[in-house]
Amino acid sequence: MELIGARWRKSSRSSGNGGNCVEVADNLPGVVGVRDSKDPTGPALTFTPDSWRAFVTRLADRRP
Repeated sequence: MELIGARWRKSSRSSGNGGNCVEVADNLPGVVGVRDSKDPTGPALTFTPDSWRAFVTRLADRRP
């Protein structure tokens, strides 16, 4: 799937020193893209907005 027009952003919790980060693009209708920040031209995973929201919610529930 082409993610043309995606606006990628890193988590505010990402360090600025080139660490292991993911970028998320949630500005496209009907899809959320996720990619490795170190490989911006590489592959991206795609999720439905509902699936992505459930994933992020689950992660937040597990935070200590």
